[in-house]
Amino acid sequence: MHSAVFLIEFGAIILGLGLLGRVAGRLKFSPIPLYLLAGLAFGTGGLLPLGASEEFVAIGAEIGVILLLLMLGLEYTASDLVSNLKTQYPAGIVDFTLNALPGAAAALLLGWGPVAAVVLAGVTWISSSGVIAKVMGDLGRLGNRETPVILSILVLEDLAMAVYLPIITALLAGVSLAAGSLTLAIALGVAGAVLFVAVRYGRLISRFVSSDDPEKLLLVVLGLTLLVAGIAQQLQVSAAVGAFLVGIALSGEVAGGTHTLLSPLRDLFAAVFFVFFGLHTGPASIPPVLLPALALAVVTAGTKIATGYWAAKRAGIGVKGRWRAGGTLVARGEFSIVIAGLAVTAGIEPELGPLATAYVLILVVIGPLTARYTQPLAARFAERRRTGGRSADPVPEAATALPEPASRER
Repeated sequence: MHSAVFLIEFGAIILGLGLLGRVAGRLKFSPIPLYLLAGLAFGTGGLLPLGASEEFVAIGAEIGVILLLLMLGLEYTASDLVSNLKTQYPAGIVDFTLNALPGAAAALLLGWGPVAAVVLAGVTWISSSGVIAKVMGDLGRLGNRETPVILSILVLEDLAMAVYLPIITALLAGVSLAAGSLTLAIALGVAGAVLFVAVRYGRLISRFVSSDDPEKLLLVVLGLTLLVAGIAQQLQVSAAVGAFLVGIALSGEVAGGTHTLLSPLRDLFAAVFFVFFGLHTGPASIPPVLLPALALAVVTAGTKIATGYWAAKRAGIGVKGRWRAGGTLVARGEFSIVIAGLAVTAGIEPELGPLATAYVLILVVIGPLTARYTQPLAARFAERRRTGGRSADPVPEAATALPEPASRER
């Protein structure tokens, strides 16, 4: 009887997610907000609370995070990462300063304490690689000159997570300064070792993993990823970071084949992850934090636009490309939910989860709109200033691709 209830509940979840994905596809926006809303509906205080399948959904959510980070790592080679660190680190510093500090300040103003401030700083800092990649593809901007700048900022954020997530894990666990320092040292050591091995021996690793049989390739890569993620978590390093580093170590045809094989699994378990986060957020807890979430979303949308504009200007991109770069970076998503999910599990601040959910819902909807309309709106505003407020001909959006290709699509 218990297994029958489980199958009915889990089957209903998957079917519902599939239908929501279709709706999002028809409306041409990210399905993440709908997945979060589905979680709110199935969670405590929702329309149809789950019982039998909640534990399985929790395991599926953890696998979803691991696959998200693995696939993200597959988009880059170790040499790409080293090159980005050398040339684009000033943009990473500006990104952190403009976008993490508002989150930390908001947590302190709300009286949540320093640990919650560090958590909320991460929530407001990291852009959504998945949403941004989809938006750039939909808008036909993967070949634009500003695209490498956008990707560089996203890569730097992903690398920063290798340091940030262990710090958060240690803070939430309440470990001592010495233990926390050891955890960070282990994380940095593992990240450095994997990058070194990937640069030196990436081809050998890919050759070892490679197989002409899709079944064998899938089993080896998935098993290796889960094994490394588990070892990383056992060493007090984030399992997600371990998966990310495995993705970096794989390259060439193996990376392409793995991406094709694992994309459906990633999409399935990532959707389960967003549902799981919503399950742990009571719908009634969102209205009290809606205004702070909206205010924080407005502020950090502006700071992300400023970040992209500054980075593109530094790279010699024209004014239109600068505004496009800024508007594209606004969306938050999977990483923000991952970070907030760690805090919710640790139980440090009851309102942090609802605020993060509302914040991501707002920006994951606004993000594609800012990507599309920031540049034409800025051009229209500049034209009105030039003409002294007199009516002028509409300024068309110029988002055509320039000859210089992006360094790596993602």
